[in-house]
Amino acid sequence: MIIIGVFGGSGSGKTTIVNQIVSDFNASDIQVISQDAYYKDNSSITYEERCLLNFDHPEAIDFELLYEHLSALKNGENIQQPIYDFKTHNRTDKTLQISPKKILILEGILIMNYPKLRSLLDLKVFIETNSDMRMERRVKRDITERGRTPKEVMDRYLNNLKPMHDQFIEPMKMHADLIVENHKNTSINLDKLISKIKSLMS
Repeated sequence: MIIIGVFGGSGSGKTTIVNQIVSDFNASDIQVISQDAYYKDNSSITYEERCLLNFDHPEAIDFELLYEHLSALKNGENIQQPIYDFKTHNRTDKTLQISPKKILILEGILIMNYPKLRSLLDLKVFIETNSDMRMERRVKRDITERGRTPKEVMDRYLNNLKPMHDQFIEPMKMHADLIVENHKNTSINLDKLISKIKSLMS
């Protein structure tokens, strides 16, 4: 199994690019895991308290469980991935069974911030997107898909997302094996990246 890490700021277009990569391979050969499924279990605090958490900080992620799960998949074992509910800011009581495949893509904004996890990656891809575009995409997504109000989204962007991006995400670009420019809402040429993945498989 080869493991590819796709990272970049929130709203950089990671999911769209990952879907484009997946479409170039047989579904039986490739699996995607999102860092977002591994937000910590917040059952011990109230919904109001969960709303105040900084979900753009590395401490919000259960990296140890994510590392254990990726290691298990690499060893040919199945895992039970958590399922996270963004409307309640908490894990559900359900899991998703995932089986090993030839290619695993791990995508998320903070996946480079845990050295043990970083060491499992065979290819690290940074998605470079300007801040205005990232903000526009984040606002649209959080309102339409996650039930947030415009004020809540903007407050979170200014108070959490932007400073966390500057502190924890942008510096991690130094670990990238490949940088993909994605500054427009148009499809981009991923031939170089696809070729690199196929070369790792051979």
